[in-house]
Parts: sequence; C-alpha cells; structure tokens
Amino acid sequence: QLQLVESGGGLVQPGGSLRLSCAASGFTLGHYSIGWFRRAPGKEREGVSCISRSGGSTNLADSVKGRFTISRDDAKNTVYLQMNDLEPGDTDVYYCAADPYTSYCRAPSYWGQGTQVTVSS
Repeated sequence: QLQLVESGGGLVQPGGSLRLSCAASGFTLGHYSIGWFRRAPGKEREGVSCISRSGGSTNLADSVKGRFTISRDDAKNTVYLQMNDLEPGDTDVYYCAADPYTSYCRAPSYWGQGTQVTVSS
C-alpha cells in the first residue's frame, strides 16, 4: 500500500531532456524529504538530488549541477526531476526514495521500482 512509482524515463538523444515523476500512494509525500538516486550495472548507487519537506533542494552529484532540477507538488503527492542537456553518462535506472528523518536524503527508507533512462544517439 505504501508505494513510490517512478515514470517518465525513456530513450533520448544527447542534449535532450526528460522529466521524471515520482508519485506516492499510501502516505503523504509532504512529510518526507524525497531524493532521486541512480544506478547502472556494475556501479554503486549515486545520489542525484534531494528536496526537503520545506522545499529546499540539495545537489547530491556534481555531474548534474546546472542540468537537473528537483521539485515537488505536494497537492499532487508527486516529486519531479527535470533533466536537461542529457549526456550518455546519465544512462542509469533512476529511483526515488522517501526519507522520514533528514533534510538531505541521507536516510532513505522507502524506494520506488525505478525507471530506465537511456541517453544515446
């Protein structure tokens, strides 16, 4: 019943854009900090961006600074990740996660299934 569902991934060309969505059900998303994470085969999970309960955002990866923007719409119980100027290195499965404890997504407790992002020409 407590679920996070990611959507919006797909195949895009380098320089393109995608907007990922993380929709919550079974709990109120506004009571959590929400982070976006990514992982490719053979690599460790990497934090991408985090948004606190109050709406403040934190970049978790230097490689996405200036390109990715996290936002939340508590009325829709949804968090977004706008990804611009995508690069092949952004190819990963992207996950959202809810953190009930910290403002910086350092203790994510609830995870979505992930959505695949592939950047290729």
